[in-house]
Amino acid sequence: MTDDERAIRDLVATWMKASESGDVQTVLSLMADDVIFMVPGREPFGKDAFRAALETMKNAGMTGTSDIREINLAGDWAYIRNYIEITITPPAGNVMRRSGYTLSILRKQPNGKWVLWRDANLIA
Repeated sequence: MTDDERAIRDLVATWMKASESGDVQTVLSLMADDVIFMVPGREPFGKDAFRAALETMKNAGMTGTSDIREINLAGDWAYIRNYIEITITPPAGNVMRRSGYTLSILRKQPNGKWVLWRDANLIA
């Protein structure tokens, strides 16, 4: 495994851990300012909309697993194909379980840090 592959796997692990603990700032630090998310049923959205969605789920519990199925590096760009399973437990409501694939494009910053740049999320 290369250093870049290890850094990308660490990014995904950090994202999952920060999401589970409700650490919004850490999650946001793992994405580019011009990140775009694509999910079924809605227009693509950026970092501000993602932040707002995280804030609405602040009091919900979340657990999840990530299984990176493929990483492909091309210089300062990479993509990952990932299978994730998450369980969200709202304070007052039904437990939601979701699973599916994501296809993410990452970009290496001048400081060597990898960040999420584009994300197609097919979790249902």
